[in-house]
Amino acid sequence: MEAAEALRHQARSCAALGSPMYADLLDRLADDCAAGGPTARVLRDHQDVPGPTAVALRLLGSVHRLVLERRAGALALSWPSVGGTWEPGTGAAAVLALLEERPDEVRARLDRPPQTNEVGRACALLGGLLHLPDALRLPVQLVELGASAGLNLLADRFVVTEGPGPGGAGGRVLQGDPASGVRLEGAWAGRELRPWPGLEVVERLGCDPHPVDPTTTEGRLALTAYVWPDQVHRLERLRGALAVAADHPVDVRRSTAAELVDALELREGCTTVVWHSVMWQYLDVAEQDHVVRRLEELGRAAGPHDPLVHLALEPRRRGAGTPHDFWVVLRTWPGPPEEVVVGRSVAHGMPTTWL
Repeated sequence: MEAAEALRHQARSCAALGSPMYADLLDRLADDCAAGGPTARVLRDHQDVPGPTAVALRLLGSVHRLVLERRAGALALSWPSVGGTWEPGTGAAAVLALLEERPDEVRARLDRPPQTNEVGRACALLGGLLHLPDALRLPVQLVELGASAGLNLLADRFVVTEGPGPGGAGGRVLQGDPASGVRLEGAWAGRELRPWPGLEVVERLGCDPHPVDPTTTEGRLALTAYVWPDQVHRLERLRGALAVAADHPVDVRRSTAAELVDALELREGCTTVVWHSVMWQYLDVAEQDHVVRRLEELGRAAGPHDPLVHLALEPRRRGAGTPHDFWVVLRTWPGPPEEVVVGRSVAHGMPTTWL
């Protein structure tokens, strides 16, 4: 689609997902782009882009990165993530001035795909695990495809609670570490899940074509830049997860999903869990098919002492022309590997409703 159209499309998504700041800004940038202004000049090499490339989020992430690095001057006064207040007219004008004055610095990061490593999605993945029967509740070998910085490989070190109690006190713990710095409050709705108090993750492995090291300043900036700055709750979750990752680093390898599943082996005495969230669309059809075939091959070899679980949080349409829903889908082996939809979520994972 044309760049201006891509900006407007993302503006609608931001409005629906609770970011009035980005919704307003993207509409204004779309107008400027259509008029041939500085937005069009910055996006000159991205004027006809497929939707999954998320050029609008790349642009905003690049601008946010400059703000976080204190390289955007007065624009910081409009950015809530650094203590500013968004005022539509002055804020958009400051962004356009930045694009006009420093186009090369903004353009430099447009070729990198957005990497939020959305921590809220951990609630959907962790809840998906709680659907496993006792026979599959063995120590877990956890594998994540499209893991980015691997933060959600640490999901068991977060805590899911009911909504805040009276006076803002924390709600009842539903799963996880009560002392965790990542509190996913009010994350679950619908059917109550059976806790897994003895959940033990004995191995964590992820892959990503562009892995991010969350223990470095560069990695932390890269992740923070793609969080929408008026969504303070998401920023707080990310900061908490970065602190957990600093204490418990995980192995995220630079590889494709196909390469990782090809090398994957089941582990005796463990349930191997392969999970992913909102990354499937970035694989071409050939790689999607390859991953599915390899998981089915591993599934045929799985037994009661080395079972396999495939858990996914991915967008799907109920029908042609309908909006995307985000479904939590579970497949288990041994046994018939029927796909079971266990929950319905939202783009950023919270809340997830169990069916």
